[in-house]
Amino acid sequence: MKTESKTYAGIPARYATFDLAKVILTSIPFDGTSTWGKGADKGFKAFLNASENMELYDIETNSEPYRQSIYLESPLKVKKATPDEMVATVFAKTQEQLKTNKLLTYFGGEHSISIGVLRAFSRKYKNLTVVQLDAHTDLRQEYMGTKYNHACAMAEVQKSSNLIQVGIRSMDISEKKYLQKDKVYFAHQIMDNDYWMEESLKKMTDKVYITFDLDVFDSSIMPSTGTPEPGGMHWYQVLQYLRMIFLRKQVVGFDIVELAPDSHNRAPDFLTAKLYYKMLAYYFERSGKK
Repeated sequence: MKTESKTYAGIPARYATFDLAKVILTSIPFDGTSTWGKGADKGFKAFLNASENMELYDIETNSEPYRQSIYLESPLKVKKATPDEMVATVFAKTQEQLKTNKLLTYFGGEHSISIGVLRAFSRKYKNLTVVQLDAHTDLRQEYMGTKYNHACAMAEVQKSSNLIQVGIRSMDISEKKYLQKDKVYFAHQIMDNDYWMEESLKKMTDKVYITFDLDVFDSSIMPSTGTPEPGGMHWYQVLQYLRMIFLRKQVVGFDIVELAPDSHNRAPDFLTAKLYYKMLAYYFERSGKK
């Protein structure tokens, strides 16, 4: 593995070496199957830029997560790949990274990048829960001639892992037969209460992977996605839920996908940067590291 000359969030190089890092951050800049808003392959650059302008002390957890060391992996070369090639490349890379026993984190790209990642994770962890925060169910078995479309992102892993879907508010009628309704938390059902959080936690196994599609957020605070759906979740509701998961379960990895940056509105880029850092803060809070 080659060390990038640039570090995550501009952290000092001593906190960015592979050997010392407890976290690996990998960019998967693929946007080959998105059907409306394009630009998710450019999301990582915007995320890094926002991260460099973010305070690195987290008030809520009284910690500086970067001190645990975060290694910035070379972006995967998948921009011009076919969906099949992209999934195969991501799967092989993830299998290699899983041998490191570090926290593996991924940044899209569109949501189809999660297919290869989750294929590798589900093979290593036989009793894995995948928590999907998303506006869409992504359970189509095939779309536009491929099962590796962003609209199919959860179809494969649903068959091998315990899938819990949160924030859903858009789907095709063909996906209804694949829904496990007792594990789906529709946006309109969770807007005015938080009892669902405890309920969903009880349905999780000990080891959890979080796949976070940014369109789970309401479009008023996250318009920079391929399909910004109204009626979504808000910042503190999402953080409350994430913190509960990280503190009470063993999160083994996570990804963030679908940031399609808008040069005229950088707020969504900054939200994404803060979200990633918050997730690291919660991860290390469980182990008492600051």
